Amino acid sequence: MGLEQSQHRFHIRQKLTPMANRYVVHAAGPEGGEGEIVAFAHQKRLALKEQITFYTDESQSQVLFTFRARQVVDLGATYDIHAASGSHLGTLRKDFAASLLRSTWHMTPEGATTPTTGVERNRVVALVRRIWSVIPFTDFVPFAWPYHFDFATAGRPVMSVEKQLGLRDRYILDIADETLDRRLAIAQAVALDALQSR
Repeated sequence: MGLEQSQHRFHIRQKLTPMANRYVVHAAGPEGGEGEIVAFAHQKRLALKEQITFYTDESQSQVLFTFRARQVVDLGATYDIHAASGSHLGTLRKDFAASLLRSTWHMTPEGATTPTTGVERNRVVALVRRIWSVIPFTDFVPFAWPYHFDFATAGRPVMSVEKQLGLRDRYILDIADETLDRRLAIAQAVALDALQSR
């Protein structure tokens, strides 16, 4: 079946390898757990210009869409999302100033005049995450506590991303907006993990 616009819930989990971060995206199955794989992302580590390629599956034989920074890595980089055909799907940008207190992202679908803004839901968890990130050697120990991001446009819910409890990075993406391109939503959900420290 593959990635369908009618799908509303996705499970995303990170697979760690020595030279790259990889993310497996499943559509939710009939019982709510992981169903079929609909996307597989590959992110090279230590790249000066961040790029993540999303494929239709783990064979990496067919590109689904790409995600690329406009400039060399900086704190307020804009990321462009392109379909396999090359058409522009939208942009993502982390709001560096707002993220000092709670991580904040702006996701703008192609043709939209108003961005969708995603904010970390819980202020206390956001603070604990920031303290955790400055403790020596925690790069090797994942932050196990759940955290949530809520995305909205002019107060209207668009989507949410919830990190699951545990040492492995696992997320649930729920989409409320029927019109939101699922590729853009998945790119944003993966960015919350892959680019959180940018």
